[in-house]
Amino acid sequence: MKKIFVLFPIFLLLFTLTMNSCTQIKSFAEKEIISLKNIKNGDLIFVGAQTEELSGAISRVTKISEKTNFDHVGLIEKTSDSIFVLHAAPMGGSQREEINHFYASQTEKKNKIVIYRLQKEYQATIQNAITKAKTMLGKPYNWLYILNDDELYCSDFVERAFRNDEVFELIPMNFKNKETGIIDNFWIDFYKKKGKEVPQDEPGTNPNQLASSEKLTRIGELRF
Repeated sequence: MKKIFVLFPIFLLLFTLTMNSCTQIKSFAEKEIISLKNIKNGDLIFVGAQTEELSGAISRVTKISEKTNFDHVGLIEKTSDSIFVLHAAPMGGSQREEINHFYASQTEKKNKIVIYRLQKEYQATIQNAITKAKTMLGKPYNWLYILNDDELYCSDFVERAFRNDEVFELIPMNFKNKETGIIDNFWIDFYKKKGKEVPQDEPGTNPNQLASSEKLTRIGELRF
């Protein structure tokens, strides 16, 4: 009986610690989910990568971690009565898309939508970036991912929007599968069909590179 009285407080303490830990984990998870009201002008909106086709190929060569694994990025413009995504997409090229339409088209494919925000010292660059982004609307999508001024892909569009303020930078592009260390078969076939060599190490950008920038803070996953 004496042993029971000694063990009971220990059990109670362990139970309390476990419950507190679970509560903290739940609280953190809840903070990771945000709504439209949490979005601010100039935020970056990222789309989670899939495992197959073009999305999977992008993931295999640029993925940073399970948390930082995106295949698309756009720039948020928030007006007095609407929210738009300024972005370059395979369907429609460089465009200004109402966020409800953007969200619906992405989530119907089960894609995760995550919002990042520029840190305070870079907030002053937002208006210039939005103005610049609007000058690029209407340009076709760059299916070669080789930089040129007439066609744009998603992270290229965002980098150019902020380029005058040097927020992001160009890096050597990687088409090597991170698991095998050799150029991914998808990209070999992709460029062969276009009559091009794989542009390994040529300057460019990718969504995961932008998301991993120290100038950004992850705000949370967007859910309507």
